[in-house]
Amino acid sequence: MAEPLANVSDWLPPAMIQIRADLSRAGDAIAEAAGVAVPGPTRYATGGDRWLGWMSPDELLFILPADQRAAALADLGDALAGEPALVADVTDMRVGFAIDGPKAAQVLAKLCPVDFAALPADGLRRTRAAQTACALWPEGQGYRLICFRSVGDYMRTVLTNAAMPGTDLDPR
Repeated sequence: MAEPLANVSDWLPPAMIQIRADLSRAGDAIAEAAGVAVPGPTRYATGGDRWLGWMSPDELLFILPADQRAAALADLGDALAGEPALVADVTDMRVGFAIDGPKAAQVLAKLCPVDFAALPADGLRRTRAAQTACALWPEGQGYRLICFRSVGDYMRTVLTNAAMPGTDLDPR
């Protein structure tokens, strides 16, 4: 059997919090409560064991250790009091995958309409992989991808198949 182009494995972020707010008004309060700078459009920022990603003009995804989740939810709720905002624990809604290895971008390019050569080291993309909504970003020698839990088994299969050499899964 041929060696895969990349290693595909489950990657389960410990806790994920969705933040929806007017980032131009509430960005400083969010950054202070999260302990991570609010990233610019299509970027992510890290601070220690915390990760904050720009998902849309009024949405951020906050990934942090599970034992910090309750305090972070409270801190963000307090920071955004008086603002039209949503702070929601979405940990159980999503699953994640690690696509690792020097050819990880080739694997994802079979599935996603993304120019991986132009994706910066702190770049974040919301896109589709095999017509399934997902978000992905570079990490180490590979990528992390999250999607809804309801399509997790499908995404695992598609990623595993795309990692096999000789498969042409170009969705275009």
